[in-house]
Amino acid sequence: MTISSPIRVLVADDHPLLREGLAAVLGHCPDVALVGEACDGAQAIEQYRLCRPDVTLMDLQMPVMNGIDAITAIRAHDPLARIIVLTTYKGDVQVLRALKAGAAGYLLKSMLRSDLTDTIRKVHAGQQHIPPEIAAEMAAYFAADALTAREIDVLRLVALGNSNRRVAAELGIAEETVKAHMSGLLAKLGANDRTHAVTIAIRRGIIEI
Repeated sequence: MTISSPIRVLVADDHPLLREGLAAVLGHCPDVALVGEACDGAQAIEQYRLCRPDVTLMDLQMPVMNGIDAITAIRAHDPLARIIVLTTYKGDVQVLRALKAGAAGYLLKSMLRSDLTDTIRKVHAGQQHIPPEIAAEMAAYFAADALTAREIDVLRLVALGNSNRRVAAELGIAEETVKAHMSGLLAKLGANDRTHAVTIAIRRGIIEI
């Protein structure tokens, strides 16, 4: 009987405790081997080239370079790279960005203990994995109108506590134009007011603060 080699895994996350936890979980899996660690996106690219892992676990929010940019760089270097995104964030826009960058899997950190090893095996086998609750949230927004770049600019400034007048000054547009943009994005997001719009946009990954 032929004994297959373990799946070689690289972990990229800026939290040491999470990396230690992942190492502990993977240490109990005879068919998986942790071969490298990185604490930011730039280091993830370097470690990928050094370790040549079969599967990379990539956090989205990291210093120096974020996970999506690191995924893009790794996939440019190796189009066959298999990457699973790890995040605390369930925003549908973030999922789409990660998948567009080339990620093959997406896991919430709250799911790691129960779903991590199965997801690694699926992605290593060439499958894509998106948890059902995340896929459902994505589907719910596919039919929704996308915000324009200007609406996102307005929303980012509103999220920082700026008034319509201040937003208008920052963007070099009329205050009435800002109000029109706000009306449009409230309708698109299904929000009751500007605070609700900011909350929805953060949850969906449209903006970050």
